[in-house]
Amino acid sequence: MGQIMAIDYGKKRTGIAVTDDMQIIASGLDTVETTRLFDFLAKYFTENIVETIVVGLPTDLRGNISEVETDIQKFIEGFKNKFPQIPVERLDERFTSKMASMFISQSGKSRKERQSKELIDKLSATIILQNFLENKQR
Repeated sequence: MGQIMAIDYGKKRTGIAVTDDMQIIASGLDTVETTRLFDFLAKYFTENIVETIVVGLPTDLRGNISEVETDIQKFIEGFKNKFPQIPVERLDERFTSKMASMFISQSGKSRKERQSKELIDKLSATIILQNFLENKQR
C-alpha cells in the first residue's frame, strides 16, 4: 500500500499533505512555490510510493467554482500526462483555509507563525486529505 497525497493548489503556493503508507494518518508535508510543483512531485515520487492524489476543488458558499479552477484543470492535465499511473481525485475544499487559520490561532503559535501563508496552505492540504480519508471509510 502506498501513500495518498493531497494538494491545495494555489497560484503562488501549493500546500501538500500525505498519509502514512497504511493510509491512516494525514500529515502536512510541505508548501511549494507552484512554479516548482512538478519538480517537487517528480522527486517525491522517486522516493515514495503514492497511490492517489487528491486535489482540492475550490468552491464558494453557493457551490460556485472559484476562478483558480482553470489553473487547477491545467495542472491536473499536466499531472496526468507526466504521471499517468497515479489517479487524481477531487474533493470540495470549502472552508479549509478558514479551518486551518482557526486551528493555527488556537495552537499557541506566535502572531508571525499564525500569519504564515505557507503554514495555512500546508494545513489546508492536511484538512483536505483528512476529509478524503473520512469519506473513503464511509
